[in-house]
Amino acid sequence: MTTVSPSLEVERKTPFWKKLGRVPWTWRITIGYLTVMLFIPIAAMFLKASTETPARFWAIATSDVALATYNVTFVTAIFAALLNGVFGTLIAWVLVRYDFPLKRLIDATVDLPFALPTSVAGLTLATVYSDNGWIGSLLAPLGIKVSFTRTGVAVAMIFISLPFIVRTVQPVLQEMEREIEEASWCLGASQWQTFWKVILPPLFPTILTGVALGFSRAVGEYGSTVIISSNTPYQDLIAPVLIFQRLEQYDYSGATVIGIVLLSISLVLLLAINFLQAWARRYDSR
Repeated sequence: MTTVSPSLEVERKTPFWKKLGRVPWTWRITIGYLTVMLFIPIAAMFLKASTETPARFWAIATSDVALATYNVTFVTAIFAALLNGVFGTLIAWVLVRYDFPLKRLIDATVDLPFALPTSVAGLTLATVYSDNGWIGSLLAPLGIKVSFTRTGVAVAMIFISLPFIVRTVQPVLQEMEREIEEASWCLGASQWQTFWKVILPPLFPTILTGVALGFSRAVGEYGSTVIISSNTPYQDLIAPVLIFQRLEQYDYSGATVIGIVLLSISLVLLLAINFLQAWARRYDSR
């Protein structure tokens, strides 16, 4: 027979509100802030969507135009995040490992999408990639059209999500010791083997973090994509624009249903990325 200590017995009988009074003030502020800024808005969104019947909810969420926007939004955002995962890591590597003229200027330019209003970014990209633009005029003879197509949506997502990967990977590269790479070379490993077996394993979770941040930013992008795309259903219409169109029609519950689907799919994908991060850390620690 097990005995319970008096202090534990007193703790069990203590009312919840008295226990809450002993919680550190930092914890209470954190929970309060998250409740006001995160939990309540999400709960309100679910409550608004619950005004629709299950059949109506399913019909809105799985309508042909909604499914087409999911495809454009998520597939394009994943493509943009993965592409930036490669080139963003390369840019961070060059900025950390090499010295060259105007390095500080280029390093500061990477943060430009953070400060630039998204509508201005969309207008700039649409102008540059139009058939008469600097880059679009070079692609037009090849039959490649960027502005007002799904390709333009991808370009906008790549533009606004690039800094997330670069700024996530850059500090980790700065902390990595060059002596480990030199030791690998001295043991006969090639540069590719050194990168694949020495540099990439500890860097991989950080790259995934940057990809997750870039993906999240691309999925929620509105200002630049709405300008550079034609917003044509089944072609380049993204889910955030569909939500705005429903709001213009005063279909608030329908817009909320689309928002919940976006939230759910994004959450599943982010959990999958977090799982890969945890797996990569465990693999690297072996």
